[in-house]
Amino acid sequence: MFSKATANFVRQVDPEGSLIHVSRVNDSKKLVPMAVVVKRNRIWFWQRPKYQPTAFTLSDLLQGDNDLSPGMSEEDFLTYKGTFKDEVSGHLDTEAAIGGLTVESRGSSMLHSCFGKLKKEELVVKKLLLDSSGRLMDMQNTLVKQLEKQSEVLAVVKERILTTNTCSITQTKTEQCTFKGMLGLMGMLGKPVKTCVKNNSDIEADSDVSLEIPSGTVIAYSILELDIKKNGQYDICLQPGTIGGIEADSHGSLLSHDSLDTVDGKCNGSQEMDLSPLAELPQSTRYAVFKRLQETLRDRSALSYMECLLEEFCSGETLNMDEHEELSVVLDQLGLDSQAETSQCGLHAHLNAAHLLVSAMEALPDETLSLLSESRPDFLEAFDTLMWSLRKSSEPLSVQCLPAPLQDNQAFQLAEQLFSSTNVTLKRDSNGLWMETVNESGVLPLVLCLSIQGLSLLCKGQE
Repeated sequence: MFSKATANFVRQVDPEGSLIHVSRVNDSKKLVPMAVVVKRNRIWFWQRPKYQPTAFTLSDLLQGDNDLSPGMSEEDFLTYKGTFKDEVSGHLDTEAAIGGLTVESRGSSMLHSCFGKLKKEELVVKKLLLDSSGRLMDMQNTLVKQLEKQSEVLAVVKERILTTNTCSITQTKTEQCTFKGMLGLMGMLGKPVKTCVKNNSDIEADSDVSLEIPSGTVIAYSILELDIKKNGQYDICLQPGTIGGIEADSHGSLLSHDSLDTVDGKCNGSQEMDLSPLAELPQSTRYAVFKRLQETLRDRSALSYMECLLEEFCSGETLNMDEHEELSVVLDQLGLDSQAETSQCGLHAHLNAAHLLVSAMEALPDETLSLLSESRPDFLEAFDTLMWSLRKSSEPLSVQCLPAPLQDNQAFQLAEQLFSSTNVTLKRDSNGLWMETVNESGVLPLVLCLSIQGLSLLCKGQE
């Protein structure tokens, strides 16, 4: 709840910026100016890194006994209040020889965040550079030694956004589920009995939770990464996008996101990206997962939370009781048991594919998610065919190769919108069809391709 509120705050006030939302209230006291934060890269290269505050400051990690005192500026930031509402509904009919069941569900949630007047505190970076000049990193420090053999980065807190008064976060949820069942009773001794039992039942559940956040709580911060050499020399990365790290005895070159591409489903510098296990799920399960994901696409916070749950389970992290309950719902829909054996790489094929799909969708812009949430199965299958044909062909495609569902003007316009939302232009003239990608597209065309492929596999065969 706190994490959702702070994530919404960062998306509203600093989209595509440097601010990082605070996911746990307990981390607030650790996020002092010059505090050390560990940046952890995640499974797929397009995923935003995770940040873990530590109990150390930069002074603690340097050789010598003199503490750094670079000073700090303080200014009013803004006053913030936000309300986010989401409504979902679902309908499921099942029929069998001896009976049927209809389940209808409706739900709504509202998250109201009132952080009030906020202030910003920021390190005087020039003074920090002057005071730390000539100092060396203590390479025998426990934290540094633990990270030296891992692909993790140390960073220091540059600025932070704090509350100035007691404030509140309130979440209200309403859920209603209606069951309508009919069970035909077969007669004894082969004689049919014309009797049936009908029942209707409604289940309603309401929850209203409020958190009171004290003054001085950090809700967002930004960092400066550290580039540390084996001999203890280090640089503070001042330029945006500059990547830090700890020099290893032997290391390969790091690939930037711009240089990454895919070959036969594999991404250079990353794991194999394989969504095919989704096609192995039973059709009823696949379609249930498809509908659940389409609903989730309407709520960015819910999508991010689902991604975190899947990733934590895949990586073997410990989940709390609430997270276990939430994860169980996802696993049930995927036909998986939380105690199921995993493959040698530690990820069950189905679960790995589900996490790949969810993480790809989470990287898409809000406009793209909105379009996908309303797309029909036949359109998604046709769009998937079109995307792969365009990617494989070095020449414009013949207009006659356009899949039948996309020959409708409205469907073709939707395809154009999807491409456009990821900085790709779909071009068409009398001679052919092709796409043009601008340099700023980054990974968006790739994650769109993965998202379309995954959703198409899940809804294949549905009208």
